[in-house]
Amino acid sequence: MATKVIIGAQWGDEGKAKIIDILSEEAEVVIRSQGGNNAGHTVAVNNDVYKFHLIPSGVLYPGTDCIVANGVVIDPQGILEEMDGLAKRGISFERLKISKRAHVVMPYHKVLDGIKEEARGLNDIGTTKKGIGPCYMDKAERSGIRICDLYNEEVFANKVRENVIIKNKIIKYVYEQDIQFDPEEIIAEYKEYAKRLKPYVDDTTVLAYEAIKSGKKVLFEGAQGTLLDLDLGTYPYVTSSHPITGGVCVGSGIGPTMIDECIGVMKGYVTRVGKGPFPTELFDEVGEQIRDIGHEFGTTTGRARRCGWFDAVIGKFAVRTSGLTSIALNKIDVLANIDTLKICVAYKKDEEIIHEFPASLEELALCEPVYEELEGWGPIDHIKDYEDLPEAAKTYVKRVEELCGAKVSMVGVGPNRDQNIYVK
Repeated sequence: MATKVIIGAQWGDEGKAKIIDILSEEAEVVIRSQGGNNAGHTVAVNNDVYKFHLIPSGVLYPGTDCIVANGVVIDPQGILEEMDGLAKRGISFERLKISKRAHVVMPYHKVLDGIKEEARGLNDIGTTKKGIGPCYMDKAERSGIRICDLYNEEVFANKVRENVIIKNKIIKYVYEQDIQFDPEEIIAEYKEYAKRLKPYVDDTTVLAYEAIKSGKKVLFEGAQGTLLDLDLGTYPYVTSSHPITGGVCVGSGIGPTMIDECIGVMKGYVTRVGKGPFPTELFDEVGEQIRDIGHEFGTTTGRARRCGWFDAVIGKFAVRTSGLTSIALNKIDVLANIDTLKICVAYKKDEEIIHEFPASLEELALCEPVYEELEGWGPIDHIKDYEDLPEAAKTYVKRVEELCGAKVSMVGVGPNRDQNIYVK
């Protein structure tokens, strides 16, 4: 077997798409296993920039099979618009497959996402309002609609009508909104989506299993990040799925013994979008410098990201909870020209030193970072070989390895494919 899992090992936005794109060149199959079009992956190829939300970024390689697996929730309108946009740029989808078991985002999911977020007021979560959470809610409640349902007209129509009755009541009587859905309009709209998607629909659990068993190189593409995991993240400021390596197995329909390598992508610093405690957050000129140079604005939302120093407590947590075999340390070029860098090695709460990431947000909010200072370096975006990096940069990489408990296998020194250094 030659299977690799790529996940985000912070709060998302770690530059996973670049690492996935690089490794996709050798992969024969790329599989997306969780999340929806709330995810955003940006890939820079020479002077071209591609932005992906549902389509695996392996689609940039014509000979690579791409699978959107059962753990993903699919907005048919969203995926078709994404495909249309990429097709105009010469991208082919002849090797794309979509799981029959994936759940479908419906129009009422998007509306409920928006009005629920508005109803939270100051306690809003920062959802993208793409309907992802409400779709996963229906999935857990066992009232969801799956891709396979689109191809049984009677079943699909009955499920839509049943759901619309309930959703309309919730919208009207719980949230006191005037929006009401016509089930027949939804049925007609999704019937057209189903026609366009049909050539791509398959039992992807079989495809994934057979690809691995036959010895193909399979890459699992993670979305979001460890601290957004529904169980292990900074709840409730999390996504509605499992972005850790364990989520790949359930979301793709394969067993854990079929995974060889687990690579966690981290930035040389940390960013976060939305609310919630962030121990190493910077509010000074250095934070602004990192945001501007790192172009830290969301692919999906355009929101400015909060920026802070590298947090090894988070890094160690990600290594432990996902069984990471190595770290891809991205965007250390952004830290160039900062004289003194800081790494958070522990937290301090009252007089207690904490080395493990707290479960409670209230406890995390009381934690102050314990920093270790390291020497900075100059521009490195032109460097191609690890040995040519400044000693200060190599010291930084080695310290990340020591503190997080996993080797660094790749170092990113820029946004493009050729700005990635393998560490021997």
